[in-house]
Amino acid sequence: MPDFEFRYLLLGALAIALLIAAFTDIRRRQIDNWLNGAIAVAAPLYWWAAGYALWPDVGYQLGMALGVLVVLSVLFALRWMGGGDVKLLTALALWFTPAWYFKLLIVMALVGGLLTIVVGSWHVARRQRDRLAIPYGVAIATAGLWVIATQFSNVVTVTNLSTGLR
Repeated sequence: MPDFEFRYLLLGALAIALLIAAFTDIRRRQIDNWLNGAIAVAAPLYWWAAGYALWPDVGYQLGMALGVLVVLSVLFALRWMGGGDVKLLTALALWFTPAWYFKLLIVMALVGGLLTIVVGSWHVARRQRDRLAIPYGVAIATAGLWVIATQFSNVVTVTNLSTGLR
């Protein structure tokens, strides 16, 4: 049986981890391995709290995370993505269903585009000649927080409707 309170606690912990990832990426242009590891290790607890079946639910999550890791590792090898971003997106693939993960990617791309324009404009305005470094962990974290907020509001709505609250 799903444990809704524990699920809220885990989603809250994930939200805090995403805020830490965004902050460290802004500050040091790095997302720590311990943080990505903690997000990945906590995913099975979320699966249990959310009531995921071992098959096919957990199988889909693991398969999707493996696919994300393979595709993003190629982008990392081409130097199009940072390693911390690859690991964070792979860890998040363990948390979100394929439909929600696809939404995360869309929001991430939109926020990342806006972030690139803002940071690029700031870079040009300051007449800097060094390579432009975008803290893309901010876009990933923002998209992850959006998914968490949306899922949280959906869970609250379903819970309230099932208990008769409005």
